[in-house]
Amino acid sequence: MGDNSYRQDKEELRALLRQYHNLKQGYSYSFIEEEAFERIIDYYDEKEDMASALEAADHGIEQYPYSSILQIKKADILIATRRYKEALLILDKVEILDRGDINLYILKTDAYLALDKQKQAAAILEEAVELFKGEEKIELLFELADVYDDYEEFDKVFNCLKLILEQDPINEEALYKICFWTDYTGRNEEGIRLYEKIIDLHPFNELAWFNLGAAYQGLKLYEKSIDAYQYAIAIDEKFDYAYRNMGDAYLRMRKYKDAIEVLQKVLALTRPEDVIYEAIAHCYTRLKNFAQARFHYRKASHLNPDASHLYYKIACTYMNEEHWESAVKNLETAMRIHRSQPDYNLALAQCYMEMNRVKDAVIYFSNFIKARPKNIKGWKELVKCLYKAGFYEEALEQVHNAIRNTENKPILIFYKSAVLFALENAKEALSYLETAMEKSPKLLKQFIELDPSMLHNQQIIQVIGKHKKNKRPKN
Repeated sequence: MGDNSYRQDKEELRALLRQYHNLKQGYSYSFIEEEAFERIIDYYDEKEDMASALEAADHGIEQYPYSSILQIKKADILIATRRYKEALLILDKVEILDRGDINLYILKTDAYLALDKQKQAAAILEEAVELFKGEEKIELLFELADVYDDYEEFDKVFNCLKLILEQDPINEEALYKICFWTDYTGRNEEGIRLYEKIIDLHPFNELAWFNLGAAYQGLKLYEKSIDAYQYAIAIDEKFDYAYRNMGDAYLRMRKYKDAIEVLQKVLALTRPEDVIYEAIAHCYTRLKNFAQARFHYRKASHLNPDASHLYYKIACTYMNEEHWESAVKNLETAMRIHRSQPDYNLALAQCYMEMNRVKDAVIYFSNFIKARPKNIKGWKELVKCLYKAGFYEEALEQVHNAIRNTENKPILIFYKSAVLFALENAKEALSYLETAMEKSPKLLKQFIELDPSMLHNQQIIQVIGKHKKNKRPKN
């Protein structure tokens, strides 16, 4: 039955094309109906023979000069061949003939957008939206939302999608799109009110529940967001995006075991993604289960082998376990991909310091400092490395460099005091310790951690005791 219908259509089209050929040859008996011209134009359009399609449109308009449909088809072809201004002239004529054809406004919009005239395109659609109802109005609102997006009127994009949902509360396309724009525009409270209205009317719409969860999440109301996602999952147990967002909410609440559970469900429902494995690995890291963290970071790295940060994070798990050589191997892999990343240089330097490879550590601490000269962390680590290796002169030189670059941070005054004590310059060392204690006594712990044996120095104990005595409240 279907084959017969297809053959019949094909025969009719062939006959129609022969008839059209006769018309072009000037045979007087050749007459083609308006709808037949539409079919001929569509035939050439589908074959991407735009010249023939345009010729057919011209012949049709010659026979039917007041046909808005044929004029619109011609304008469509002109737009496809980038003759935008000609298309707009024809569409202006169509507007006089028939303002009720939605294609008139869509094609005008396309032409203005192609000419980089977004405001004119928006004005056309804003006017058209008021002329239509039902599905046609919704189609125009989607078009208008795209135009607003094009020239970055993002709140107006949200408004268009909201209008669509007020007319068609369970429009899937609008629900999908408005979820993003609710978050992007920060209109989460407005979104919550909208989604609650939709849920009142359609309590089993999983997208409305999901959007409600996402809006609560945007306001950092994570418990409420999880409740909404659970409703979405109760309606559709394979709703992987609800599990994904719920995992993120649990993670932000530091409920790492719950986060792992729901993120594992994402992996079971969809194709594995590196970001999901990475999120699970992060949770295991927080739980101090470094072996499982490594396992999942490696899973992520297999899916995204060029992501240097994954090897860095694997290295960090080894560093937490003081497996320095394994950490170094992974940091070297990370640096083959992204050599100049400052954090990789810092971590590698810290590993080498722990392995007593002082010269290597100094090189990589220096790399970090070159990239971030005002960052106190690099300077602190470099001075500690040189101090613990007994290179006191070099440590003092780097303290001076650090003070110049970091605006005389108090910790560096403590470190300068420690280095001066090591160089047996006790008088100057005590003076700097006094200054440091005045500026920031809470950093004393870091001073002692640099060299706990300093607590055996009576002069240091006296300065600390004197400061504590002076700070005691008077009765």
